[in-house]
This record gives sequence, C-alpha cells and structure tokens, in this order.
Amino acid sequence: MKARRFVISGRVQGVGFRWYTMRKARSLGLTGWVRNLRDGSVEVWAEGDSAMLDALASDLFSGPPGAMVRNVAAEESTPTGSHRGFEVSF
Repeated sequence: MKARRFVISGRVQGVGFRWYTMRKARSLGLTGWVRNLRDGSVEVWAEGDSAMLDALASDLFSGPPGAMVRNVAAEESTPTGSHRGFEVSF
C-alpha cells in the first residue's frame, strides 16, 4: 500500500470537485479524504495500490464539469492505514 497527497489548483471549489473526487476514489478502492483549502485549492489524501493512485491522479487532472484544473501537485507519503473509506472532509 502507498499514500499520496495531492493539491489541486484552478477553479476547483464550488464545482463539486470534492464529491467528484470521492466517487472516483471509492470506485478505485482507495481510502482517505478530500477537502477544500482556504487558498481556493483542494487537498486530497489517498491510500491504496500505486496503479489506482495513478488513475486517481489522471481523474484529478480532468475534474468534474465546470472545473478548470490548472495544476495537480502530488507527493508520495507513508500510508497511515487509519482510513476505512474515502470521505469528504469539512
């Protein structure tokens, strides 16, 4: 199992980006969370198989209708194993 933190910038708040991310991550069998950041970006913490994390990264670049993704920054991290599913964090 691997973990990856993503920060997505552009027009990614107010367009359903968190819910889109949650659906994509769940369909890939990933665990973790997604939340809005104060600077207008969206942060994602995801844990799972490397190939599934790569698939999520691709989905994040696309985003939901209405989103305009400018950048997806990703960094590898150590998985915590503490997440039972994938949730929207407020």
